[in-house]
Amino acid sequence: MAKAKPAKNTSAGDGQIRLIGGQWRGRKLPVLNSEGLRPTTDRIKETLFNWLMFDIRHCRCLDLFAGSGSLGFEALSRGATEVVLVEKDTKVAQQLQRNLASLPEAPGQVINTDALGFLQTAATPFDLVFLDPPFHRELLPNACQLLEQGGWLSEDAKIYIEREQNSEPLLLPPNWRLLKDKQAGQVNYQLYQREQMV
Repeated sequence: MAKAKPAKNTSAGDGQIRLIGGQWRGRKLPVLNSEGLRPTTDRIKETLFNWLMFDIRHCRCLDLFAGSGSLGFEALSRGATEVVLVEKDTKVAQQLQRNLASLPEAPGQVINTDALGFLQTAATPFDLVFLDPPFHRELLPNACQLLEQGGWLSEDAKIYIEREQNSEPLLLPPNWRLLKDKQAGQVNYQLYQREQMV
């Protein structure tokens, strides 16, 4: 979904992602061979969407560092009410738009802009946020704080974070409670639940 390595280590092969569940299950979508593009593997994606099995339908989702769009398109396939995919790279964003157009009446939107800049605009709350930024660029701390402080999260929003193994401890808003925590290869991934501040 985000960037760090060439698009390898996905069961769909180089240059494409595969939707693994929902109404477009089995559909393959092309991915540009862009430097640094790192789609979330099918293994991780399957685990994540098992975690979200009862949460994904009828929710508004934000795929903040969209990259290949692997997580955002999976959410659309599984019944999300709306998915906003934010991607900085213009060519990658154009491919996301083409892939979105290939899914009949999919309630999605691609925004070609910098993720942190996007979070400084007027907010509409989301129920689920995917955070899988480029590795080794320290983008997560600012993204997490802007999400919490800027009104981007619904009262009980869930936040998915995917990052490199052995990275520095992440300073998160104090009202984000860890629900799930796993590792696959060189990737750590967690699911958090936002709670109301006391």
